[in-house]
Amino acid sequence: MSLRSPRPNVFRRLAVAASALLPLVGRASQAAGAGAPGFPRSLASYGDAPGAGLWEVLRHRVEVEPFNLVATLLFVGAILHTFFAPRLRHLAHEVEMAHAERLRRRKTAPGFYGHPDEVSFVGRLLHFLGEVEIVFGVWAVLLIGSLAWAKGWGTAMGYADGRVSYVEPMFVVVIMALASTRPVMRVAEAGLRGLAGLGGGRLAAWWVVILVAGPLLGSLITEPAAMTIAAMLLARRFYEAGPSPKFAYATLGLLFVNVSVGGTLTHFAAPPVLMVSGPWHWGTIHLLSHVGWKSAVAIVVSTAAVGVAFRSEFARMEAVSSLAGADDHGTAGHPIPAWITVVQLGFLAWTVFVAHQPVLFVAGFLFYLGFAQATVQHQHPLELGPPLLVGFFLAGLVVHGGLQGWWIEPVLTRLGERPLFLGALGLTAFNDNAAITYLATLVPGFTEGLRYAVLAGAVAGGGLTVIANAPNPAGQAILGRFFPDGVKPLGLFLGALGPTLVVAVCYLFL
Repeated sequence: MSLRSPRPNVFRRLAVAASALLPLVGRASQAAGAGAPGFPRSLASYGDAPGAGLWEVLRHRVEVEPFNLVATLLFVGAILHTFFAPRLRHLAHEVEMAHAERLRRRKTAPGFYGHPDEVSFVGRLLHFLGEVEIVFGVWAVLLIGSLAWAKGWGTAMGYADGRVSYVEPMFVVVIMALASTRPVMRVAEAGLRGLAGLGGGRLAAWWVVILVAGPLLGSLITEPAAMTIAAMLLARRFYEAGPSPKFAYATLGLLFVNVSVGGTLTHFAAPPVLMVSGPWHWGTIHLLSHVGWKSAVAIVVSTAAVGVAFRSEFARMEAVSSLAGADDHGTAGHPIPAWITVVQLGFLAWTVFVAHQPVLFVAGFLFYLGFAQATVQHQHPLELGPPLLVGFFLAGLVVHGGLQGWWIEPVLTRLGERPLFLGALGLTAFNDNAAITYLATLVPGFTEGLRYAVLAGAVAGGGLTVIANAPNPAGQAILGRFFPDGVKPLGLFLGALGPTLVVAVCYLFL
């Protein structure tokens, strides 16, 4: 949708959209506790034998509810799909090249009368299946279809529409769109430019400031917003200067890890923290004194270590960085009136303030669309494609994640503090870290030490995979174009491994 070509009836369309969308969102929000009463089963309803081992508990729960195994196998299939996504895109390119060659030969054959070129259905299908953002959504369709076949349509819809909360995916869509607007980006860049100026405004200074100050800012404006701003600034200030593939992955992994732990200075900005702050009565002071300051230390140490390791590349990239400019997406150029910037920052603040009331932040976003049309000369075209794809990714993920508690909960409850930390860190790589901490709140008798261990482990592992932390898909959507074959899971894992170890050491020994 381009904001540079407003149509006369745009406000009428927005009004119609609001009248249709807001009641639907309201009903979905009110249905959060409704749905099929018996599915998924509560963890206490399995009646596990006292003192049973982990394997016995898991086997018993599959016997009681056989669909548990189906749901987990489909979830594993989706995870494996993400690893093969780059290969599928490469295969799609080969299929389309072969198809184009067949079309070329057909045009030179006798009797050709200008038939329209055909697209390769197989090639387009492989391209679709090779997009990481659609993976969990596609497998969620298989999951809901399997559930409907096994337990009936009512149970399937009761789970998908009543037992799964889509507030976080919706919030990420809106906050990504707002954080990437021209006025907000100019304010963020101006603030970081002042810090980068302390280092002479050179590329290395920008790189350090974005990767340290950006993630820490997430404790105020939420992690998804911090990821969006940091990723967009890295795209223009760093990736356009042409880092080596190894440095590109190291920076992406560092960004994901830093954002995952950067939201722990407050109790409301990071999804995994938000899951526990209410049930465990952890406020900002508690988070800052027990976790937040260690996160800040880890961010600084990790960024410094990666910067030193690749210091030789900065000199080569410095000459290229001047060509990248500062006008990407129109952030430079004519000035923006201060009142427009204040209003758009107000939309951003409103969205953060009502982050858990989708009716309110969707309504605010609809008002923003009208405001953006009225001030189109000071905006850049609104790109809703990446935010919507990220929202689709997260929606699919939460559909799958809601059916994984049957095996995650017994794993968590059988670990001591140190093993629990490592277990939560490892599990986070295969499930959203907010799901890990949410399940921990359901476990009775968790001591303060165990609570700290599961939260610290969950946020420490938030950069190892794209599914480990909710804002990661947003960062990948923005920066994926700088990786010719797409972001490879192994490359991301290796890039995030070093910073993850630094965070683990800080959490365990500081």
